[in-house]
Amino acid sequence: QVELVESGGGLVQAGGSLRLSCAASGRTFDVYDMAMGWFRQAPGKERELLASIIWSGSSTYYGDAVKGRFTISRDNAKKAVYLQMNSLKPDDTAVYYCAARRTTTLVVAASEFEDWGQGTQVTVLS
Repeated sequence: QVELVESGGGLVQAGGSLRLSCAASGRTFDVYDMAMGWFRQAPGKERELLASIIWSGSSTYYGDAVKGRFTISRDNAKKAVYLQMNSLKPDDTAVYYCAARRTTTLVVAASEFEDWGQGTQVTVLS
């Protein structure tokens, strides 16, 4: 069982920044075989993969919509993953989810994740 808890969402003006954090736990959570990532979902839209990272942190993937603006990182000692979001736009408004999959390769689609948290709301004001 894997538990993921997101934090750090909120209201921000366009052009601003937010840093999302995700704390992982659970009996079956092993940082050494877990790819982690973030996806978002806005009302009426499909899930959109934002970023993913393999267990070592040596390889990352970014969706086209966030390349150059968002940065994913992880701290295996803390069982945590982060998403630094800069230059936020109103179109970034959505519920953001931390997610995990037991694999040593990159996750490149939101549908590949096996577990995810409850989500945290990010609202970007114009």
